[in-house]
Amino acid sequence: MENYQIADLLKDIARLLELHGENSFKIKSYQNAAFKLDRLTTPIYGLSKEELENIDGIGKSLSVKLSTYFTTGEIEDYQKLLNDTPEGVLDIMHVKGIGPKKTAIIWKEMGIESLGELLYACNENRLIEIKGFGAKTQQQIKEAVQYKLASKGYFHYATAEQLAYTLFQKINKSIGVNWNYCGEFRRKCEILQNIDLIIKNSFTDEFKTFYSSNKELTELKSNETSIELNTSIGLPIVIKIVADNDFIYETWKHTGNEKHLAFCLDNKNSINLTTCTSEEEIYQTLSLPYYIPEIREGLLEAKYATEKETPLFIEYTDLKGCLHNHSTYSDGIHSLKEMANAALDLGLTYFGICDHSKSAGYANGLSIERVLQQHQEIDLLNKEYTSFKIFKGIESDILSDGSLDYPNEILASFDFIVASVHSGLKMDEEKATTRLINAIENPFTTILGHPTGRLLLARKGYPIDHKKVIDACAANNVVVELNAHPYRLDIDWRWIDYCMDKNVMISINPDAHETAGLLDMHYGVYAARKGGLTKEHTFNALTLEEINNWFQKKKSR
Repeated sequence: MENYQIADLLKDIARLLELHGENSFKIKSYQNAAFKLDRLTTPIYGLSKEELENIDGIGKSLSVKLSTYFTTGEIEDYQKLLNDTPEGVLDIMHVKGIGPKKTAIIWKEMGIESLGELLYACNENRLIEIKGFGAKTQQQIKEAVQYKLASKGYFHYATAEQLAYTLFQKINKSIGVNWNYCGEFRRKCEILQNIDLIIKNSFTDEFKTFYSSNKELTELKSNETSIELNTSIGLPIVIKIVADNDFIYETWKHTGNEKHLAFCLDNKNSINLTTCTSEEEIYQTLSLPYYIPEIREGLLEAKYATEKETPLFIEYTDLKGCLHNHSTYSDGIHSLKEMANAALDLGLTYFGICDHSKSAGYANGLSIERVLQQHQEIDLLNKEYTSFKIFKGIESDILSDGSLDYPNEILASFDFIVASVHSGLKMDEEKATTRLINAIENPFTTILGHPTGRLLLARKGYPIDHKKVIDACAANNVVVELNAHPYRLDIDWRWIDYCMDKNVMISINPDAHETAGLLDMHYGVYAARKGGLTKEHTFNALTLEEINNWFQKKKSR
């Protein structure tokens, strides 16, 4: 187990203790241990009781529980709490904005034990008169429950990819290359419900032997044309068994969504595609350019239909640097130097530090004195590098009126500024759009950070008029961020084409809070390719010299 998984377990125990009214000292001990583990970079899984006891925040009592857990997979206190708590109540407690105290009222005072019951109670306005709730809170809970219920059964692409990577290697060893993935997974959709595979009929027996001996896979159902498996994380794998001769055609057919297939086959149903030996040949037979799997969504096909081939979309290797990263100056895990060196080790030529600004007290935002301290460290570090540079940036909070943190003389000291909303997220479209445009029109704003503030499968984000916001970026020479964290991927890839039409550049930013987070740019590239982003419109595909000149020109204006 990773440290964050153990920390999540401890947070759950703390919530359950609070739900059941246990003493505050015990609750705080679990919360403190979880907080420390979240920031600890050394793995603790498998350590002995004595080794655990010496870790800050764990102590004697918890070290015994954790060492037992590493051996048996159970914590007695946790299991008892789970047994005493209906499963539906656990779901309620994990709804954003509720927490243990409100959950206790909903459960113990109102007798509600499931999300469905809670949604019904909201529709009946039963929460309005309850102390600590009211009409506004009821509406917020209702929307959060609706979103959570809609999200059930969905997974982030990154979660699926982590599972699939090792699994697919094992399939290759078992049956060779007589299979392919398709559907949402092959299109690299940001969220998906299952992983779809195509397998040649003649290799079905070998595949069944493979998954029957794999402890991570459980057969749910199977017949002559399909197999459905469950995985250790509950993500289904759906396998379609096809005739060997139809393998290429069926792979193509089951990769694109219905809109893509309808566009490609419009008035062409009489054409025989089953004899094609490659997907490239299928598109050629249909008198269409080759569409990469990522864009087979029925949105961009018409734009490229009359061209001989689709453009060259952004590749990970095109990226020359990474902007919008955090360090221990604010809420990051690794130091500025460690973060920059990690970027250098990835072959990048520049690194932008964007720790949180002073209004972000929740994230240890930088006071003016600490900004100046960081700038001094950057100047010293840059003297150590050749052909690599750290740029002085900040992730400035966009305040409620659209202004940025810090007085102008401090804003002017940065090489670039990522402007983002982190507070006051409950806005209507007009308020949110006006707030963003005010920030975009600030001459110090370089990049608009995660424009909607969404968290996939957790928070919808505030509504904005995308066209007005992008038009404002075009008018003010502001870059739009594609936040590459797999839980954000914001700006939504569906708006990238409009950005390019308006000549607005996209910066694929990892928003990394630790060195491993720099690799999230891969997910950003996947999303960017779905939107048809080209290298020419990718801000951090500029060379070190080009982006340095860009920053200087922006500042001079």
